[in-house]
Amino acid sequence: MIIVITCVIAIAVIAFVLGVRPKDLPAAEPESPFRHLDERKAAIYENLRDLQFEYRVGKLSDQDYQATKTDLQKELAAVLAEVDRLKAALSQGGPQPVPPSPQPSAKPAPSNRCPHCGARFERALKFCGECGKPMKEATA
Repeated sequence: MIIVITCVIAIAVIAFVLGVRPKDLPAAEPESPFRHLDERKAAIYENLRDLQFEYRVGKLSDQDYQATKTDLQKELAAVLAEVDRLKAALSQGGPQPVPPSPQPSAKPAPSNRCPHCGARFERALKFCGECGKPMKEATA
C-alpha cells in the first residue's frame, strides 16, 4: 500500500515538473549595476583594516605599509570614480527614482579627524583612510 502511494506521489511530482513552462516562471530580479562595485569597495576597506592591523603588530615595515596603503587607496579611488561615472551615466539616461533621505534639521560641519582612530586628514572624507570606518558619528 505504501509503495502505491509513493508511486502516485512520484508520478504527480514528475508530471508537475514536466508541466511547468519557462514562460510560467517569474522573471528574475534585476541585478544592481553597483553591486560588484560595492563588493569591491567593501573588500578594499577590509584590506586596509587588515593592513593597518598587520602594521601595528609589527609584521610590516613602514615602507611596505605606505606602499601597500597607497596602492589600495588608488584602487579605492578608481572604484569610487567608477561608481560616480555609472551614477552620471544612469542619470543621463533618464530620471531615476531617488529614495527619500531623512533631512536632519541641523547638520554638523564635517570633521577632518576620525572619531574612531583619531587620524587627521587635509579634507573631510566619508570614510577614514586609516581604519576604514565612517568619519561621521552615527546619530540615533
